[in-house]
Amino acid sequence: MRLKGKLIKWDNDKAFGFIAPNGGGEHVFIHKNAFSNRNRTPNINDIITFSITKDKQGRYCADLATYSGEKLKIRQAKNINQFSIYLSIIFLSGLVFALLFNIISSTVVFYYFGCSMFTYIIYAVDKAKAQRGEWRTSESALHTLALIGGWPGAAVAQQTLRHKSQKKAFRSVFWLTVIINCGVLSWLLSVNGPTL
Repeated sequence: MRLKGKLIKWDNDKAFGFIAPNGGGEHVFIHKNAFSNRNRTPNINDIITFSITKDKQGRYCADLATYSGEKLKIRQAKNINQFSIYLSIIFLSGLVFALLFNIISSTVVFYYFGCSMFTYIIYAVDKAKAQRGEWRTSESALHTLALIGGWPGAAVAQQTLRHKSQKKAFRSVFWLTVIINCGVLSWLLSVNGPTL
């Protein structure tokens, strides 16, 4: 849901301010990065249309903000990172080959495929929510899904849906979850052998 309000405070040096929503309620924090048009300097009394999201500390703030009369343009990555997609395909294919040679059980293979499909769907739903300006799935939830085995689906979703594919901090944590998940799987295979 898109909201509208008036910019009542702005600090040019720190590049943030507060919006008073038209419907009343608490003032909404907004950073300059939340504006789709970053070439324009915000001014007091500007009418702003915006969505609500959460920052890294879990606090509500404005996002996807536009000035009155402007249309929302969601920035998208121009290029798809083929590495993420290929790595996911190679990993899942490796699981299938490991199953054929009785290195792992079918339960592990079905688990990873199921978890990856579920994670892809969650990314698609979150992308749709972002476009509609609705409440979003938390980044910690997305990272948890990747950590427990859904990272192949997450990696494909990030690139094909162009969602969460540009935020460096998110990507760094995501790749850490991939390393941890693969490390745990390798350790379990070394300890339990072909019975896993």
